[in-house]
Amino acid sequence: REMMADVNRFFELPWSPMYTQSGSPLEATPEQPLAYWALAATVAFIVTVYALEGNLDARQKEAYLKTTFPKELEQTVSEIDAQRTKTGGGGGGGDDADNVNDSNKTSEPLLPQLQSKFKSAQAYGLDKINFGMISASYDTFESVLFLFLGFSPFIWDKAVQWGGSFFDWNETEHEVKISLIFLGIITVIGTITSLPFEMYSTFQIEKKHGFNKQTLGLFITDKIKSLILTTVIGSPFVALLLHIIKWGGDHFYIYVWVFMFLFSLFMMTIVPTVIMPMFNKYEPLSDGDLKRRIYELADKLKYPLKKLFVMDGSKRSSHSNAFMFGFGSNKRIVLFDTLLEQVEDEEILAILGHELGHWKLGHTITNFVVTQLYFFAAFYFFSLCFTNADLYRAFGFDAEDRPVPMIIALMLFFQTLWAPVDKILSFILTINSRRCEFDADRFSVDLDMAKKLQSGLCKIHLENLGAMCPDPWYSTYHYSHPPLVERLAAMMKEEKKRA
Repeated sequence: REMMADVNRFFELPWSPMYTQSGSPLEATPEQPLAYWALAATVAFIVTVYALEGNLDARQKEAYLKTTFPKELEQTVSEIDAQRTKTGGGGGGGDDADNVNDSNKTSEPLLPQLQSKFKSAQAYGLDKINFGMISASYDTFESVLFLFLGFSPFIWDKAVQWGGSFFDWNETEHEVKISLIFLGIITVIGTITSLPFEMYSTFQIEKKHGFNKQTLGLFITDKIKSLILTTVIGSPFVALLLHIIKWGGDHFYIYVWVFMFLFSLFMMTIVPTVIMPMFNKYEPLSDGDLKRRIYELADKLKYPLKKLFVMDGSKRSSHSNAFMFGFGSNKRIVLFDTLLEQVEDEEILAILGHELGHWKLGHTITNFVVTQLYFFAAFYFFSLCFTNADLYRAFGFDAEDRPVPMIIALMLFFQTLWAPVDKILSFILTINSRRCEFDADRFSVDLDMAKKLQSGLCKIHLENLGAMCPDPWYSTYHYSHPPLVERLAAMMKEEKKRA
């Protein structure tokens, strides 16, 4: 009968989790909107997002089921091949004698290479989208189930119980320490529930399509290292954040913002120099023509390049990449060893020209500023509503004689009131990211590297089995980079303008 009563309770408002700190179901009226609507609205938002994103996934799945090479991509790449044939590979500069091998390889048409990989790319994309839909279904089910069960108040009470039993802590005087136990439990549970999905993605899908190079031992070692780093860095971060919120008074959001700014700088410093070398080996790029020309390109653009590394990305995957990092006059560039194998020197220079374009056009600093503004806005709005007890009552934190933990207040704010804002801002930033990619491509055109960037992008795309006919709605919502055909067409249009 108790179970039936719990089930019946979900068909009438206000919804209440099964586990509450008071042991009683929530009692609220429409005059208490947060308590009355919060749980139902949160579940409705989660399900709505799942339905909308599921619809986009279904559209993308339809795109992956196509068996005909996309006409638009065929026409665009055919035109690029024709131009490259006329110019003997064209664009990019450099000594011809130093690039004989590159020129011979570049003369190979791109279209047949893409067409030969189309079926494999479709199969890879289909496997990923099918797995993604299953994973998203589970994530949504878990999120909703945990809300209905009262997972958070239950785990918090367990953290209080264990803190008292093992360390003689109580939630009033030792809230921060109890919060760390709570987060530890959440992290362990999250790691366990996500592990089967991560292993299937790595050892089934990625291996099936020839990308995974990771052994089970390396996978487990990486997971252990990640958990240790989360504890070593995350625990002091959370402890300081909670202390600052409690110490900062009514304007704590200003102090939190300063703290987040400093922590961002700290992480930007230690991630590439300390953390990433714990997972991969970084070696200086060997002396030679490529190294010389990369430094020349950096000098030309006044990019203060100090070090140039090659990373053993092939240790885990055959996917390729390149990135830059560093502050002020101490900049560094990292090339994946897989990138060096997949494209030619001229194309690597063009790809780096594109990446340096992001720096030259101010995209890097703009993204950093936007991130800091996001932190400020989020914590400012949190400061306006974190004292409202009705929100916490709706999710089972309803014991009148117990304080609401600050970590719970933060989690529920970002999970409920801020979640729709975050979703909208994320979409806006995705659109802006694509705009920045077009701008950086245009910068490459200005450097007379368009043709080499076009061929380099095509080769990376086919080596990584990228989507060749993505659904327009899906790509608009998810892709931080424009689809290949749009980038190629935009560069060709820009070249014609300059001709």
